Amino acid sequence: MGVKQFLRFLSVGLISALYSVIAHAEYTWNFPAPATPMAADTLHVHNEFMLIVMVIFVVVLGIMIYSLVNHRKSKGYKPSKFTGPANKRQLIWTLVPFAILLYIDFILMGIPAFHSIEIMQDTKSNADMAIKVVGSQWRWQYEYLDGEAQGIKFVSNLSTPQDQIENKADKGENYLLEVDNHLVLPVGKKVRILLTSTDVIHNWWVPAFGAARDAIPGFLRETWVKVDVPGTYTGQCKELCGRGHGFMPIVVDAVSQEEYSKWVAQQKEKLAAASAGADKEWKKEELIEHGKEVYAKNCAVCHQANGQGLPPAFPALTGSKIATGPIFDKDGKLLKDGHLDRVFNGKNVMPAWKGTLSDTDIASVITFERNGLGNSVGDMVQPAQVKALR
Repeated sequence: MGVKQFLRFLSVGLISALYSVIAHAEYTWNFPAPATPMAADTLHVHNEFMLIVMVIFVVVLGIMIYSLVNHRKSKGYKPSKFTGPANKRQLIWTLVPFAILLYIDFILMGIPAFHSIEIMQDTKSNADMAIKVVGSQWRWQYEYLDGEAQGIKFVSNLSTPQDQIENKADKGENYLLEVDNHLVLPVGKKVRILLTSTDVIHNWWVPAFGAARDAIPGFLRETWVKVDVPGTYTGQCKELCGRGHGFMPIVVDAVSQEEYSKWVAQQKEKLAAASAGADKEWKKEELIEHGKEVYAKNCAVCHQANGQGLPPAFPALTGSKIATGPIFDKDGKLLKDGHLDRVFNGKNVMPAWKGTLSDTDIASVITFERNGLGNSVGDMVQPAQVKALR
């Protein structure tokens, strides 16, 4: 490498470091502090491999330098001339390094790597609880499948203010790594994570957990975590899953069993309140106000805050046939592919919100879309009508 090339690489490195500071990007010389046994084992194997690779590098570099210094032409060294079959010395110089590298690959590196993979794949033994994680553009849905939290289900959306994203306000400490609903796990419990997706491939990745697994549509994949250290841990989707890929963070709170039980009780109270709300007769103004919040959290990322969408992938809601057309037919039955049917059951890249939002949320957001975003249909949907669809 010439001096000019070296200076060019150095300048690129310095500029990259500068931009990472400007972008509030975190950079370290090592892995994040491990919070799970899997992460600790991965870090141990990584460090062991780095030592082995460093020894190989130093030995090979030393042999190269020795050969370059002592076998140069200026010292009068004359190269060997040989033809024909390999002699004994050539065979030794070929086979001995091969045997050494074979031993390193299969024994010193292969066995620890196999052990790590075996730990990663052991999702079922001694699992204390299971959580289903569903990725969709661009949010995560969590559902507790067993234990005291069984039945709790919620969606986790990015909560970074839009002003920060659009550079209208200073970036926060957890810029693009903050959500409205955190996943809460008890410390010291092995949690089996079941992963899938509703649309494209996503990846549920929390660096401190040492766990990263693709969520693939139509497949149920597994990983596990057992958090040993209480705290709040952040991660993100690390598959290129579309234009909102960088707006799909993960936030996990690892808490004591006592705090976890309190959180479970609070969530069940919220679910009970939401269920009771479906039997209440709501005013149109109440539905619109609540629907505006639901829309901002769940719909604006695709259809945009102003309802103009990003055609053709994400059509506009303002003036659309769906948002301004009839919901029920002449007999009062749900109109197929009407507004309520589309939100409730989904279509193509549009997710089926029946499995994610409550009856009140669905009724509210539909009422808001029909009476906001430039639309003025004037009608409304009651949560009881959504509940009847179930």
